[in-house]
Amino acid sequence: MNRSDLTLAVEAASAAAVLALGHFHARSDWWEKSPGNPVGIADLEVDALLKAALLGARPDDGWLSEETADTADRLSLRRVWVVDPIDGTRDFVQGRTGWAVSVALVEDNAVTVAALAAPARQQLFVAARGQGATCNGLPLRVADLPSLQGVRLPMDAANLSAPFWPSPWPGETVEKPNSLALRMAKLASAEADAWLEGRTIAEWDVAASALILTEAGGVVTDRHGAPLAFNKPLPVFHGIAAANAALHGEVLARLDHALKLFAARRAKAE
Repeated sequence: MNRSDLTLAVEAASAAAVLALGHFHARSDWWEKSPGNPVGIADLEVDALLKAALLGARPDDGWLSEETADTADRLSLRRVWVVDPIDGTRDFVQGRTGWAVSVALVEDNAVTVAALAAPARQQLFVAARGQGATCNGLPLRVADLPSLQGVRLPMDAANLSAPFWPSPWPGETVEKPNSLALRMAKLASAEADAWLEGRTIAEWDVAASALILTEAGGVVTDRHGAPLAFNKPLPVFHGIAAANAALHGEVLARLDHALKLFAARRAKAE
């Protein structure tokens, strides 16, 4: 009898988390794929474990991972596993806990199953479409902050009043893990109220956490306000806004303001 996709995702992410934790603080080899973008033996070993576990059980599914060379084969498939073996490698390398193993199943461009394991924090986030989200078995629900007043954001404190916003954020910062998935998971667990990112973000960075957040009652979209679509030919997003339903429109408007300002500056410089 086949295991359910959710069980498979949780078991694979949990096993990968144990493997990754064995490398944590172990000073295993790492190098830079590009400036400021580290990768190590742990990333590659975890990637191999996940691929063997997931495709071993579902050989007809597609594969998209940060640490595997991408191919066009996945584009013709309804089901694709989207994984980040160690999301937040910089924190991993530097001995901080803000990293996680991210596993998501995408069906027809939407995430249906998600498992996000942060073993250094003893956290396991799980979600299935239409079935809610949990952390360590306990149900998750976003905070119900009705306006931006008092908003909590996982960002650097200096950015609260940065000149690219239409006005300073009327709130405070909370811890900002290097893992983008964990930043979004903080919203799902009501430890933060909003998150936004204007840089290019890979699908594997947010696939699992997007489902976890939406199943916890949150809203996450691209910079244009459209739902996130996965397994695209170019698997990236150019800007993401996440919050509860009451705040999302304001958060999206602030992201749009900042991105338009940056675009105007670039155009002027050219």
